Amino acid sequence: MIEQLTQEDRKLLRDTAARFFHERSPITALRQLRDKKDAVGFDPGLWREISDMGWAGILIDENDGGVGLGSQALGVILEQSGRSLAASPFVATVLSAAPIISSAGNPEQRGNALPGVSNGVLVISLAHEESPRHAPHQISTRAAKNVDGYTINGKKTFVLDGHVADLFLLVARTAGQNEERAGISLFLIDSSLPGINIKRTTMVDSRNAAHIQFDNVQIPANSIIGKAGYGAEILDPVLDGARAGIASEMLGTAQKTFDITIEYLKTREQFGAPIGSFQALKHRAAEMFCEIELARSAVYSALQALDQKASNTAELVCVAKAKACDMIELVSNEAVQMHGGVGMTDEANIGLFLKRARVAQQLFGDVIFHRQRFADLIGI
Repeated sequence: MIEQLTQEDRKLLRDTAARFFHERSPITALRQLRDKKDAVGFDPGLWREISDMGWAGILIDENDGGVGLGSQALGVILEQSGRSLAASPFVATVLSAAPIISSAGNPEQRGNALPGVSNGVLVISLAHEESPRHAPHQISTRAAKNVDGYTINGKKTFVLDGHVADLFLLVARTAGQNEERAGISLFLIDSSLPGINIKRTTMVDSRNAAHIQFDNVQIPANSIIGKAGYGAEILDPVLDGARAGIASEMLGTAQKTFDITIEYLKTREQFGAPIGSFQALKHRAAEMFCEIELARSAVYSALQALDQKASNTAELVCVAKAKACDMIELVSNEAVQMHGGVGMTDEANIGLFLKRARVAQQLFGDVIFHRQRFADLIGI
């Protein structure tokens, strides 16, 4: 069990991360990547700096080359990265792919992949989703057993940083029907294998994703992680960690959106007075503040439960992600409206925050998914 961060530890990590992202990855950096249509989509040099600080290995055990500080520590960092809209492989590699290898990979798989993740030299993407909406067990990509290993056929969508990934953590079906939990298997495969076709797509928030087609891709038998047909037991808890992590980023994005809006309310004048002095806008700003703080409590509870391996972790994660989705939709919508016409222009940063909010709401399940999952978990 990972010990809970002390208030002093949390503050030190938060201040360090806040300073780093403010200085090394301000919002202008995202604009530059977008405007020059950068081939990578993030700054590899910045990613190496992040890795040098130990943050890329924050969920990886020390025996595997990481620092093993747990979900609460990573949540603090992701919250600060959300404030500056920092583009990096954090979500693709650190939050969703590496924990699968760390928790269930054999010694060879862990040794080949995890030190590279911690050092910032390997990008691993989770190739999981197959439909427009998050459906963790809706897997039709097939891994057929053959004499030498497996033959992969199928397609994946919304693979984060998939066009620059060195390895894929592939979710495929070795048995069962397309929506069954049983029969799902996990594979760690080289992204350059013959038969893999990768098509990059740039999302509305200027981040990376890819559509990937697998046509008779041959992989060796030792590519499998864990036991064939039992991949869901590995995947589900890792996805819960990813959901809490992205909710942490959403928290930082919403807080910065709120801060920018409050500053605008203080400086924009109408009828000879700052618009922030108008009672109606005060009430709306107060609601934004309250929703952010409620979401903060839910997210921090979920992160703590993950580190303590609490029995109700899945339920708390559902609450955190659902609340973060509702909160960030309110905050981002109100922020744009309070900025008036200027909020709809590209020159205003507030629009970039709204776009990231909309993508983050969909990552690892939207509010509808998590409300339904919560109901299923508690049996109603």
